[in-house]
Amino acid sequence: MQRTKITELLNTTELNRKVCAKGWVRTRRGNKHVAFIALNDGSTIHNIQIVVDIAKFGEEFLKPITTGAAICVNGLLVESQGQGQTTEIQAEEIEIYGTADPATYPLQKKGHSLEFLREIAYLRPRTNTFGAILRIRHHLAYAIHTYFDKQGFFYFHTPLITASDAEGAGSMFQVTTLDMANPPKTEEGKIDYSQDFFGRSTNLTVSGQLEGELGAMALGGIYTFGPTFRAENSNTPRHLAEFWMIEPEVAFFDINDNMNLAEDFLKFVISYALEKCKDDIEFLNNMYDNELTERLNFVLNNQFVRLTYTEGVDILEKSGKKFEFPVYWGADLQSEHERYLVEEHFKCPVILTDYPKEIKSFYMKQNEDGKTVRGMDVLFPKIGEIIGGSEREADYQKLLNRVNELQMSLDSLWWYMDTRKFGTAPHAGFGLGFERLVLFITGMTNIRDVIPFPRTPKNAEF
Repeated sequence: MQRTKITELLNTTELNRKVCAKGWVRTRRGNKHVAFIALNDGSTIHNIQIVVDIAKFGEEFLKPITTGAAICVNGLLVESQGQGQTTEIQAEEIEIYGTADPATYPLQKKGHSLEFLREIAYLRPRTNTFGAILRIRHHLAYAIHTYFDKQGFFYFHTPLITASDAEGAGSMFQVTTLDMANPPKTEEGKIDYSQDFFGRSTNLTVSGQLEGELGAMALGGIYTFGPTFRAENSNTPRHLAEFWMIEPEVAFFDINDNMNLAEDFLKFVISYALEKCKDDIEFLNNMYDNELTERLNFVLNNQFVRLTYTEGVDILEKSGKKFEFPVYWGADLQSEHERYLVEEHFKCPVILTDYPKEIKSFYMKQNEDGKTVRGMDVLFPKIGEIIGGSEREADYQKLLNRVNELQMSLDSLWWYMDTRKFGTAPHAGFGLGFERLVLFITGMTNIRDVIPFPRTPKNAEF
């Protein structure tokens, strides 16, 4: 008999028919006459109840069916007599695929801490919490592709191996085939990367933006959605060494177009999640963050306030609030400052623009004042910055001057500079860390809990 997913069995109106369900046992209870098995197959947060006549199967046969065991059940789908469930299966045949010894199965009991579950990342997707998070993650990824496809954008694949550092941060993972214990050397005693696989020094990418700009200047509007890598030794709840980024880039967009796109995009994916992941979000709201649903609707139901960095700093300086980090013009705003603007002052999402050029990347379009650039950050409750972007500098000479100011090497950026020589045009884009979006929509507080296998300093076991 063909298997039917549990989510379908719980939502069907076609009862009193033979069905086949397969999954993992969450719990088993009962008495000497009847056993009740809660079965879950990952398709939904909810379990379906399997009602087992012990006399029909025998206690010895049922003994291995404990928490974690994988089974196949053929039986009659009927209306459930119990509370909290619509349907149940009266078992007629049971096949045990795999057992889980109660003495050694790590998920035998409930109530494990998130810290413990990180240590068994290979099993944590089987818990209610991580099942919910991973389903939400899937639906958000689908929503992102759906949104940009509907907007006429093209999915553009940028390289994971690159010779450029888009952020200028220098914290990159090196890619090499050289024997680093005994690498070839130049006459000056430096490593001779001309003998490496790519003939030069290369790294894992920190961003697909620079290459994405090339796509936008040919296709009009593109977006990237793929893994990026940062070799920062930051062991915090907000940092990963490997994470996914969404980076749209659009030709002929200015900063205002960019802000409109960011707001519309965020509202679309949040609305999509609330519609498609209702049960999972409700579970996380009840178990971890009872303000989660309210906060998601808060973003949907409010227009994003837009103001300049200078105006934002002025508000913070006059707030009378004592911040851990000092506020002054030229400071790189911290999460506490951003959250104050969103949660206490405006009480709605905020987009800050026109940042001091000293704290922003070289490629941002320079304003006429010579001090600020057309950067933008979207600020959300609880999380602070969720999107960073800008209108890009389209003028070759201005961009060259900025590169020279920062003493950046042109050796790996010549191709990027050349786009300002050949058919340059206004364009803009932004970057959204996918895990940060999942973090906001699930209400989790540690970014390690919203990616299947977190990569952090000293952690790459699973």
